[in-house]
Parts: sequence; C-alpha cells; structure tokens
Amino acid sequence: MKGPGDAVPASCDVLIAGGGMVGASLAVALARLSLRVTLVEAIPAGSPGQQSFDSRTTALSRSSRHILGTLGIWPAVAEYAAPIRRIHVSERGRLGTTVIDADEEGGEALGYVVENRLLGAALWRELGAHSNVTVLTPARATSAVTAPDALDVHIDEVGAARTERTRLLVVADGARSTLREALGIAARTRPYEQTAIVGNVAVDGPQTATAYERFTPDGPLALLPAGEGRYVFVLTRRAALAEAVSALPDPAFLELLQREFGFRLGRFRRVGARSCYPLELVEAEAVTGHRVAVVGNAAHGLHPVAGQGYNLGLRDAAALAELLAEDSRQAGAQPDPGAAALLERYATWRRPDQRKVVAFTDGLVRLFDRTGLGPLRGLGLLLFDTVPGAKRLLARETMGLAGRRTRLARGLPL
Repeated sequence: MKGPGDAVPASCDVLIAGGGMVGASLAVALARLSLRVTLVEAIPAGSPGQQSFDSRTTALSRSSRHILGTLGIWPAVAEYAAPIRRIHVSERGRLGTTVIDADEEGGEALGYVVENRLLGAALWRELGAHSNVTVLTPARATSAVTAPDALDVHIDEVGAARTERTRLLVVADGARSTLREALGIAARTRPYEQTAIVGNVAVDGPQTATAYERFTPDGPLALLPAGEGRYVFVLTRRAALAEAVSALPDPAFLELLQREFGFRLGRFRRVGARSCYPLELVEAEAVTGHRVAVVGNAAHGLHPVAGQGYNLGLRDAAALAELLAEDSRQAGAQPDPGAAALLERYATWRRPDQRKVVAFTDGLVRLFDRTGLGPLRGLGLLLFDTVPGAKRLLARETMGLAGRRTRLARGLPL
C-alpha cells in the first residue's frame, strides 16, 4: 500500500517499536552512532505495569555481560549481579546429573543474575544522555505504510495520533507483537499449556554460585542464585493448576518446593510473592520485511527453561547495530539503514542462532515432558557428563559464545 507521494525527509533513521530490555539495549548501542533514533514504548520505565523492568530477574550469559560492558551498562549493575559459576542439571528420581563449571570454561562466571528493574533503569539512564535518541512514551507504534525510501509509522501517543517517517523500523514489542502482525509478518505460536510461577526463596544453607535446573514429572524447576541467601525460583506447572499452586499458603508452597528440589541448598525458609506467566513458543516466519527488522521476543518467544530469551534477543540487537554501524561508515555512499541488502545480511547472520536456540529450548521441554523416556534421560545425563567435548559444546551455547560473535560481545566498539 502506497503512502504519501511527496519526498518529505525522514524524521529519524531508525525507529524502534518497543522499549523493553532488547529495544532499549539496541537504542543504547545505536546512540553513539551518527544516526537519529526514535524509541517508542507503551509503558514508561518505572511504571507499575512495565513488566520488562519489574522485580523479576534475568540470567545474563557471559556474552551478554560482555555486550553490556562494551555499552557501558555493566558497571551500573555489576555490584548487584550474582555470578553463576556452575550449572547443575538433574531429574527428580533419576541418578543422572550434568554439571557445567566455570573453572573448566576459562574461569570467568558462566553468567550473572540481575534484577530486571536495575538493568532497565541503567539502560534508560544511558538513553537520556544522548541527544540523537528521542523517546516517545507512553506511545505505541500501530502500523506503517511505505513512503519514498522510508516508512511512515503510525503512532498512538496517549490517544493522539502522530506519524514518524523512518528509514528503518525495528519491531521489538514482544512475543505478542501487534505491530509485527499489522506489518504482515506471520508467526507460529504453540502454547505449552504450562505456566511459570516466579518468585524468591530464602535458604538456610550456604550461598553458592550454582544455578539449578531440576526436571520433575510436573514440570521443570529452576533456581538461580540472587545473593544474600536468596534464590530466584521458576516453577513450571500445567496451566490448569498453576494459579492454585501459586496461591498456596507460604508453608505449603515451601513444602512443595522442598519436595521437588531436595535439600542440596538446605531447607527453604521464606518465600516471597509469586507471579504467574503463561508459556508459549512464538517464532516469526521472517525476521525482516520492507525496511523492517524483527528482534527479541517479537522474533522468538521462548520457554524460560534454559534462560536464553534476553540473551538471544541481545545478540539480535548487537548484530543489527554492528551492521548499521558498518553502513553508516561507508565511504562515498549515502547510508541507508533500511536497505534490502543490509537487512538480508541481518537475516543471514541471525537466523542460524535463532533456530538453534529455539530448537534446543523447545526440544528440552518436550524431552522432559515425556514420562516414558525417564530411564533413557537419566542414562543420557550420565553419559553427557562423561563424553569429552559434549559439555564444552553445551557450555559455549549457554554462554552465547558459539557461532559468529559480534564486535560488542568481543569487547570492541561499533
């Protein structure tokens, strides 16, 4: 569909629809380039309804920590980040376990656990320091039509309509992206019929830097070190039971956690407020369109079983930022952030990583959801722990170090 025929200059070079953690990270990465960036976010950071920056935590991979360090964000959250030096994978009732240890992977922590609200605050503070970044919030990008060498993006800003003309539109508004749908980019959605119950629990045993992934007949249970004797738990239950389980009195909920996990961390003593999040797999059928790039959960909404959601999205942002930086430095040529060739390079770069991580997380959920395979799974964990090279391969995937790495992940500026 054609928009206005006049050659009105673009009001920005890159418009990012969605200011959650991936969208804000991309805006920070682009802030140091000679690009005019507009970030559109429906819910202001710090507002009660902003789920991207609430009290939940994110497990950052080693690669993500390096990217955030290169962007100057890591120093603001480092002292609050709990390191993960070991990952312990087990199944309740089976002998097999697998342990990945940072000492076998170069010594640095495998990852870090950071509260979303702290990371979000650091990202948005950095955005405020750059005059070439304009933030529209509360506002929502709803659709776009083609214009000469650009897109006219329709924006609903607190009930008032406005239009921004951009050379590139980045869709970063989450797994249930209405903008992606409005642009005609289809997505495959498959509900897991599971709900994640998330909260904090205090333990009486010594604090360790170990993250636990425990598979049970009723769903996976993850425990992530959060410092000060606390762990973040992600307990998965069938959707029909999750609300009732989450609403259990604290003593009954603690007893359930203890029964599912065991006593590796001693006894669970106190549990905080719990929140429920329905789980589904979302995979966009394309990560580019006409002057459009799709990043983060809008491209791939994952099950949290392997903690890869933000890490995968941040690699999307880092790759796109690198390509845009290269384009802006082209000597003797007019940079075009939305050029088809640039977007093709983005898709070619990112699709293998995206597909691999989607297949891994989805396969893990389905493998441990099939009760008849229990004995084979236990044997598989035992063998995996002893096969040379197998753990290192998994560790590199978990740390985000496999495949082509971005400049930001290697500690190099754009």
